[in-house]
Amino acid sequence: MLGLELSFIWAGIIALAVLIYVILDGFDLGVGLLFPLTKDEQERNVMMNSISPIWDGNETWLVLGGGGLFAVFPLAYAVVMPALYMPIILMLLGLIFRGVAFEYRWRTKRWKPLWDLAFFGGSLVAALCQGIALGALVQGIEIENRVYAGGWWDWLTPFSLLTGVAVTVGYAMLGATWLNMKLEGRIQRHMRRLAWPFALATLVFMALVSLWTPFQQAEYFGRWFAWPAMLFSGVVPVLVVLASLGLLQGLRRQMDVRPFLCAQSLFILGFIGIGISFYPNIVPPSLTIAEAAAPDESLLFTLVGTLVLLPMILGYTAYAYWVFRGKVDPEEGYH
Repeated sequence: MLGLELSFIWAGIIALAVLIYVILDGFDLGVGLLFPLTKDEQERNVMMNSISPIWDGNETWLVLGGGGLFAVFPLAYAVVMPALYMPIILMLLGLIFRGVAFEYRWRTKRWKPLWDLAFFGGSLVAALCQGIALGALVQGIEIENRVYAGGWWDWLTPFSLLTGVAVTVGYAMLGATWLNMKLEGRIQRHMRRLAWPFALATLVFMALVSLWTPFQQAEYFGRWFAWPAMLFSGVVPVLVVLASLGLLQGLRRQMDVRPFLCAQSLFILGFIGIGISFYPNIVPPSLTIAEAAAPDESLLFTLVGTLVLLPMILGYTAYAYWVFRGKVDPEEGYH
C-alpha cells in the first residue's frame, strides 16, 4: 500500500514539474517564435532582455521531469524513449541552439542575423517537437512484454503533427501576451496585435485536438463521458470558455496582465484534460503508474531528497520573477 501511495505521489510531482515547465518555458519559447515578426533589431533586443534573467531557470523543470521519470518510473522511461527518440533529440538540439544564441548574439555584429535565426529556429524546433511528442504519447505507445514494440516512425502521424502545430501556436500566444505584459510603447502595441491571431488560432487548435483525442483510445471516452466522472470533466470545457473570454476581453481592453494569465490558464486546463484522459496510466494505453514505478525503497529515498530540493527550486524561481518584475527598461539588458 505504501508503494502504491508513493508511486502516485511521484506521478503528481512529475506532472507538476512538466506543467510548470510548459507554463514557464512556453512563453520563453514563444518569444523566440516571434523573432521574425519584429520590425527591427531594437525590438529583438528588448524581447530577448525580457526573458534573459529567467530563461535558463525555466528549463530546470524539464530536467526535474525527465530525471524524475528516469529515477522513479524506469519502465516508463525505457518505453517512452525508444518510441520518441527522434522528437526528443531534436527538441534538445533546439534548446541547445537557443542557449548558444543567447550568449553569442550579444557578442557579434557581423553574425547577429545568424544567431537571430538560431534563436528562432531552436525555439521552433523545440516547440514543434514537444507538441509532436505529446501527440504521440496521447495516441498510445505499443508495448509487448514490458518493452516498446512499435516502429521507428510511429510517433509521426496526422494527430501528432496537429498537436505539434497546436503547441507551437499556443507558445507563440504565450510569448505575445508575455511581451504585452513586460514591454511598453510601439513594441507592446505590436505584440498585442500579434496576440490576437495567435490566440484565436490556439482556441481553434484546442477544439480540434479535444475533438480528435477521444478517438485515439477507447478508454478516453469512458474517462471523459462515464458517470460520475463526467461531473468533473464537464467543468473543464466551461473553464476553458471563461479563460478564452478573459483572454480576448483583456486584449480588447488593452490590459497588461490579464491576457497573459488567461493564456496560461488555457494551457493549465489543457494539461488537466490530458491528465483526465491518461489516469491511471502513465504511458497509454496499458502501462499504469503502479506498474511502471521503481521499488518502494527507491521511491522513498528519492522522495526525501525531492522534498528538500523542490521548495528551494520553487523559492529561487519565485524570487527571480519577483526581482525582475515590472516593465523592461529598453536601455538596460543582457550583456
